[in-house]
Amino acid sequence: MQRCDWAGPEQIYLDYHDTDWGVPEFDSRALWEKLILDGFQAGLSWITILKKRENFREAFAGFDPDIIATWGDAEVETLLQNPGIIRHRGKIEATITNARVWQQIEAREGFDRYLWNYVGGAPLQNRFATQAEVPPSTALSTQISKDLKKQGFKFCGPTIVYAFMEAVGMVNDHLVSCHRHDVVAGMTKPQG
Repeated sequence: MQRCDWAGPEQIYLDYHDTDWGVPEFDSRALWEKLILDGFQAGLSWITILKKRENFREAFAGFDPDIIATWGDAEVETLLQNPGIIRHRGKIEATITNARVWQQIEAREGFDRYLWNYVGGAPLQNRFATQAEVPPSTALSTQISKDLKKQGFKFCGPTIVYAFMEAVGMVNDHLVSCHRHDVVAGMTKPQG
């Protein structure tokens, strides 16, 4: 079975590639969670975050931005003592800030619509043959990054945003030889 070059060899990585990565996500809260996790990845490998994802979910109240938006110094200090997550004060504080910004965007137009409007509501379909062809960022990820920062988001540079766009299926970057490319290409927003 052919997979994207980055997938493996650990089973947790293979499972993530085969079931999660690139699948279009249209839930506002889930989109926010993935953007936050990609921000925590900055300077690290994704496998590090993936292995700690359940710890993050537990420590960050299931990534409920309405809960996290109420947090302050006491919660930051508690999280800095949690060995199950990445203990980076700036990223933890940014998560609280980003929860508050999420609330504003969600109330105004929906975080899901805000993001998916950048791609016209449907995943962009790439047809890369090799991993070397896949860019670390694009003009679009740079624009989204700038716009998110204007809204008040932190830890959302163009490379983080592009990795996020790939993860949530805003762009299909499965290689054409990968068994998931055509499957993911056929996925659209659920009706209803």
